[in-house]
Amino acid sequence: MFKIIVLISGNGSNLQAIIDACKSGMIGGNVVGVISNKANVFGLERAKKNNIPSEVINHNNFGTREEFDQELVTSIRSYQPDLIVLAGFMRILSPIMTSAFKNKMINIHPSLLPKYPGLKTHEQVIANNDAEHGVTIHSVSEELDGGPIIAQSKIVVHKNQQLEDLIERIHKIEHKIFPKVISMIASEEIKIVNVAANKKVIYENYEI
Repeated sequence: MFKIIVLISGNGSNLQAIIDACKSGMIGGNVVGVISNKANVFGLERAKKNNIPSEVINHNNFGTREEFDQELVTSIRSYQPDLIVLAGFMRILSPIMTSAFKNKMINIHPSLLPKYPGLKTHEQVIANNDAEHGVTIHSVSEELDGGPIIAQSKIVVHKNQQLEDLIERIHKIEHKIFPKVISMIASEEIKIVNVAANKKVIYENYEI
């Protein structure tokens, strides 16, 4: 069985999309654990409702980022996962994490990277009157939002687009493309180790 660990920091809507895709058979595997760096977030309730083991590793309980990451590494290894998925995990990872799980960890980012790494991507799109916005799935490296790109999906930004509506539209395409990419990794249609060398990006555009 292909085993997936999902790291979250909040609501966990992408986690739910992944769980649903596993249940439907779209993803040939299962989420075997959920780890949050924050307590009392709804993503943990999603895990509980689906009988998925979960735990909180609060970054505020550690003196350094490296100490936190080492605890993460220890916990993740106990599940022996095939893939680590960062789904709204709001922490910058140190080399301790990125080296421990090289070519086994992916992230979803709400912009068309390399445009707008980091935070407040939607606000930047609106402020700059961008015609397009989207999401990027990439393998995780030491560079923030800078690992080799696996897939991108974009939407047209409407005239006078409101921020909340734009965010909702982006969430909808995240919930479509993220499970699809994970399914392709589970079936070995995509091999993360080859992403950088092949420079082949999957493009999926949706009318949302």
